[in-house]
Amino acid sequence: MSIPVVMVLAGHDPSGGAGIQADMEAIASQGGHAVSVITCLTVQDTCNVQRIEPVADYLIEQQAEALLADMPIAAIKIGLLGSIAAVQAVHRILLQAPDVPVILDPILAAGGGKSLSSDLLLEAIREYLLPLTTLLTPNVPEAAQLAIHGDTLDAYALSLLDQGCSHVLLTGTHADTAQVENALYGEGKRLRTWTWERLPETYHGSGCTLASACAVNLAKGMDMVKAVATAQAYTWGSLQAGRKIGRGQWLPNRFYWMK
Repeated sequence: MSIPVVMVLAGHDPSGGAGIQADMEAIASQGGHAVSVITCLTVQDTCNVQRIEPVADYLIEQQAEALLADMPIAAIKIGLLGSIAAVQAVHRILLQAPDVPVILDPILAAGGGKSLSSDLLLEAIREYLLPLTTLLTPNVPEAAQLAIHGDTLDAYALSLLDQGCSHVLLTGTHADTAQVENALYGEGKRLRTWTWERLPETYHGSGCTLASACAVNLAKGMDMVKAVATAQAYTWGSLQAGRKIGRGQWLPNRFYWMK
């Protein structure tokens, strides 16, 4: 079968809103096949994350190596890692697939506000993952934390390019603007800017949805600008059709196009 296979390395979210479940839904919805490497177990709901239990680094590697040996992985999407050992394990995995595009969604805080990172974890991501990243998809707070210099959005993104990322899609969902402005950076400059209507709710798993949609589009062979543009349209549609199922944030409807 000719179907793009995306390997996802991310945490398990029991609510089904974010993490592995969100990634697999988004990839399947866009015509890809997702294979999963669980990096951590979590205790969370639509309100916040209560606990993270990282998976042992050797188990992360063994999961990924089995898949790499079995299937033609066309893209690798990385989400929540949860520990420095996990970051280092993912680094070793990426070295085994040097020609596969890598999409990194740097999840540094839960939707409910709980921090999921530390200074040492940020430094590990900078050292081990950013130089191997094809597309980084941070929101503004994440970009500010990962950038080593700068005090503007453009400066954050250019700093991340200087640290080794090929492209950065800086999302404006957390910015204080009337509309959501997303900007793609690469080749040392801002390449494109998109503006989207700001929806009234907050959503659990929106970043996972966007990054996974970008991953499956790149796995299909789209160029970067088209992959990112198509992923944004799909993600906005998923959010616009979202549903409030739990007590907290709304959940994207990633199969909104199925009437």
